[in-house]
Amino acid sequence: MLATILWFLLALGILVTFHEWGHFYIARRCGVKVLRFSVGFGSPLCSWTDRHGTEFVLAAIPLGGYVKMLDEREGDVAPADLPMAFTQKSVWQRMAIVSGGPIANFILAIIFYFILALGGIKGVAPVIADIEPNSLAAQAQLQAQDEIVSVNGKRTDTWSDVFEQLTTRIGDTGWVTLDVRHFSGADSGVVTEKKIAITQWLHDADRPDLLLELGIKPYQPDTDWIVQTVVAGGAAEAAGLKVGDKLMAADGQYFRSWGAWVDYVRARPDQLIRLEVEREGRNLILDITPVGSGDNGSPVGKVGLATSTTWPEGMVREIDYSLFSA
Repeated sequence: MLATILWFLLALGILVTFHEWGHFYIARRCGVKVLRFSVGFGSPLCSWTDRHGTEFVLAAIPLGGYVKMLDEREGDVAPADLPMAFTQKSVWQRMAIVSGGPIANFILAIIFYFILALGGIKGVAPVIADIEPNSLAAQAQLQAQDEIVSVNGKRTDTWSDVFEQLTTRIGDTGWVTLDVRHFSGADSGVVTEKKIAITQWLHDADRPDLLLELGIKPYQPDTDWIVQTVVAGGAAEAAGLKVGDKLMAADGQYFRSWGAWVDYVRARPDQLIRLEVEREGRNLILDITPVGSGDNGSPVGKVGLATSTTWPEGMVREIDYSLFSA
């Protein structure tokens, strides 16, 4: 918990500093005199003044910050300093100064994502587990174990790439063209073209589930059902589940995939589920009640646990970017 708080304060400090620096930088460039640049509120922990007369402050309460500029609305301004007052600047200059903070945060986000991309990202190969009968995907003759190689001519190495391309077709009428091949874990195989007919596809959906609407079920990894994580304060902890427990069944049902278990829990907010658990060679019965949590206006059940999973070879991919691509 303490580590989480410290990381939160560090992240907040970086965001605040960069945000206020945006205001500060533009104000300086517009000839406005900056009286104080403060990171945090309350009593100063340390401060110093530069040659321009700006006081830089690190304050005790790290929940924000501010840039104080020379301003006629906050008191009398000496005639010699009047040209450096915020209120004496043009409308465009004042707009630029006010916009400097949000623009700085936007630039910071670009920098962070650029750095993350340089280190490479991981994604899951877009392999189909199953096709819903009579769905759009079934009509296009897509099959289980098909890997989606491209959508509308755009290469798709991961499910994220597939979602990105499908999103551009929301509301369209025409054809979604998929190139697919049988997944083997290697970057090879015969590629065939499949066409999905769409008509004003999802034009009236608020938050569409793209794959569900096509009738595609993505591949789910195998799970050994050994509990790896129990969230503090969650329903799993309240029920007495521990790391190392093996989930055997829920209400007498055995699940073949983690996705099936998640769907079962989500459909039962605030309803008791009787779990069969194996712990150190002994079979236990534990009652767990998923906590109802809002999702699209309807509550869904959450229990706060995770198990270990195993992906087939070649299913998890690491995508490397060049400097320009990143």
